[in-house]
Amino acid sequence: MSIQPAPAPLLIACALGIEHLALRAGDRSGAGGPVTVLRTGMGPRAAERAVGRALAGPELADAAVLATGFCAGLAPGMHPGDLVVAEEARDPRSTVPCVGTELLVKELSRTLPGRTVHTGPLTGSDHVVRGAERSALAAGGAIAVDMESAATLFTAVRAGERPVAAVRVVVDAPEHELVRIGTVRGGISAFRVLRSVLPTFFEWHRNVLLPRR
Repeated sequence: MSIQPAPAPLLIACALGIEHLALRAGDRSGAGGPVTVLRTGMGPRAAERAVGRALAGPELADAAVLATGFCAGLAPGMHPGDLVVAEEARDPRSTVPCVGTELLVKELSRTLPGRTVHTGPLTGSDHVVRGAERSALAAGGAIAVDMESAATLFTAVRAGERPVAAVRVVVDAPEHELVRIGTVRGGISAFRVLRSVLPTFFEWHRNVLLPRR
C-alpha cells in the first residue's frame, strides 16, 4: 500500500494587525493542509524578511503562498469593500504571475455575492500612494496598489517552485481616499469582507497543491 504524501501547507501573508485579526477570525477547518497566517509588518522590505524566514524553515518550505490584506484601488468606480484578484503582482524588480485566478474569482463571487471582484495587475509601492501618483500607476495598467504583495510573491517564488496568488480588499479608491489606514478600525466594509475570504483561499489551496519534494 502506497503512502500518500502529506498535503503542502498554505502560508497566508498580511501586513497589518487589523488584517491579521480579520483573518484569524475565520475558520481554518476547510483547508487542504496546514495553514499559517503570517503578519509580516508594513512595507516591501518587512514582507521580504518575514516571508523569507518563514519559507526557510522545513515546515513551510513547500508552502503555497497567498498575499492578502487591504489595498488602494486605482480604477475609477472602485469602492471600499470591492475585491481585487491579481493576475500578476509587479514591482520595479519583477513581475510574478499568479496561479488560479479564475478559481479565486469564481469562489469569491460565490462566497461573497454582491461584492464586485476586479482582476488585473496589482502593483507594489514602498509608500502610501495618493493623487497624481495613483493616476500614473493606473495609466500603466495596474488596477490596485499595495506595499507587500509583490515583495511577498517575489520572495516566495525565489525560494522555490510553488503556487502563489494575491487577493486584496479595496480600502480606498480614487473617489474614496482615506486620510489614514486607522480609519479602517471604524468598522467599514473592508474589514468584514477580509474576515469572510478564508473559505475561498482554502478552495484555491486544495486545487493548486503541489506534492512535497
